[in-house]
Amino acid sequence: MRLAVIGGGVVGVSTAYYLAEAGHEVALFERYGNVAQEASFGNLDLMGPSGLRLWATPGAPSRIFSMLFRPESPLAFSARFEPAMWRWLKRSMSESALSRFKQNQQRLYRLASYSQELMQHLVQTCELDFQQRNSMMIMFRTARELEMAHPYMELLGEFGSRNELLDPEAARLLEPALSTETPFHSALHVPDDWAGNCPLFVRQLKTLSQDLGVEFHFNSEIQAIRPELGGTTLQLEGRNVDVDAVVIAAGSDSVRLLKTMGISLPIYPVKVYSASMAIQEFELAPQTSLFDDTYRVGLTRLGKRIRIAGCAELGSSNLDLHHKAVNTLVKVADDWFPNAANYRAASFWCAPTAMLPEGVPLIGPTRFSNVFVNTGHGSAAWALAAGSGKLMADIITGLRTEIDTDGLTLTRYGDRMR
Repeated sequence: MRLAVIGGGVVGVSTAYYLAEAGHEVALFERYGNVAQEASFGNLDLMGPSGLRLWATPGAPSRIFSMLFRPESPLAFSARFEPAMWRWLKRSMSESALSRFKQNQQRLYRLASYSQELMQHLVQTCELDFQQRNSMMIMFRTARELEMAHPYMELLGEFGSRNELLDPEAARLLEPALSTETPFHSALHVPDDWAGNCPLFVRQLKTLSQDLGVEFHFNSEIQAIRPELGGTTLQLEGRNVDVDAVVIAAGSDSVRLLKTMGISLPIYPVKVYSASMAIQEFELAPQTSLFDDTYRVGLTRLGKRIRIAGCAELGSSNLDLHHKAVNTLVKVADDWFPNAANYRAASFWCAPTAMLPEGVPLIGPTRFSNVFVNTGHGSAAWALAAGSGKLMADIITGLRTEIDTDGLTLTRYGDRMR
């Protein structure tokens, strides 16, 4: 089959790679000039299944909204009176009920674990080096935060995740560079979770995909998609491209493309943030990746640089930096590793990412037999990309998938969403 993939982020390139590996003729269309230019450029660097934390957790609504008026907060608002934003937020917060949280976390963990297995295979067989490293800690600043995390930790136990709850003394033995000036209650050590440089990996996977015959078409924005009997037409500026089927893996732009076919999904473009800076004092820089549970910010050492990523801004339609998000990233880095780098001089970045209320992506066919989606990964795209791409390839090829797809396809919304 001749297939098109729309989107050159980590999910789109992973999809193209596995489709080509399955023997298909693949063309990838990306509106920017290279791969990993939008959300994948500065996404959260944590990529292990145990460290993936849903936004909608039990107790999260009251906890997050209580921080809204502080100088630093995991969530920032730019628009107060945008009905679509409030509808989406209300629906997202409804997913924090314990039963819904458990279901969503199980689905996320299933896909992330599968993705990690595939990544390990890629690293071993293709000798990839994208500055990956093992070991991460989730930092709980207070006893109350640890208590709120109990449902999540109980699930990790059910999943068989290898982890250990550390007191501050044990956490500082594991990570000696941790500041002694920042008090905290405990840290959950997850030794097997990975972190790595997402855009570097995407560029390497692009090369592997080209070796398999994938064509990359940059600066090629799809205007509309026209499903037809026996194929699909992609409308670009000044030309049309006919393919047998198309996979929409365009992140936040997926909403626009799906609407051209009358398909509406509850995706909202949430702006996410990151910052990168050169290490100045290497003995004071982290060796273990961290996730600050209070501010929902991850901090990772990538070679000679430190990357901090997290925060979410709702209601913004531009790429202006929100002062609260910048302050939050700087605070987290200053709190844990204050002398490792000059965080105020960092290169700050933001971009929209496609978020679904459940925090779980959609992978599979639409009501059109030749149109598929692989979208809604949000800030977890890096951790889910390989598994999502392989699932998509198996579904299109007609193979039995290696993991259960329950809750990962559009059927979870019923026929009205397909």
